[in-house]
Amino acid sequence: MENRREFLKAGVIAAAGVGSVVLSSNSFSSGSFNMPAGIVYTKENPGKWAKKVGGHAPKVSVNGNKITVETNHGMSSKHYIVRHTIVSMRGEVLAEKTFSPDDEKAISEFEINTSHKQLIATSFCNKHDMWAELFTV
Repeated sequence: MENRREFLKAGVIAAAGVGSVVLSSNSFSSGSFNMPAGIVYTKENPGKWAKKVGGHAPKVSVNGNKITVETNHGMSSKHYIVRHTIVSMRGEVLAEKTFSPDDEKAISEFEINTSHKQLIATSFCNKHDMWAELFTV
């Protein structure tokens, strides 16, 4: 499991542009953004997980500097949401929450003071990979 986590983490960092090209507004179209196919999934680009969007794509709400991320997904020892993160467009992890299969729901609340206008929320499922959602603060 540790190797898979490191691989996915590296994929998100690479997708966000750390050490290479920072994502820009040109990377986005109608609220979607380009992430490496087969590594990070979005509502707009669910790849092989097209039937899994509703239970895996993170839902984000913003109220001032309070950000709530929810993944409408069951939690069991065999299938659960492992982690939520808030990532800047430069690939900086600004906040994170790790879940246990014993948690009732995959909901995170973060207070973030940032000058960034656009951020990415991620939701990682132990079976259906990493999902991302672009949002505006």
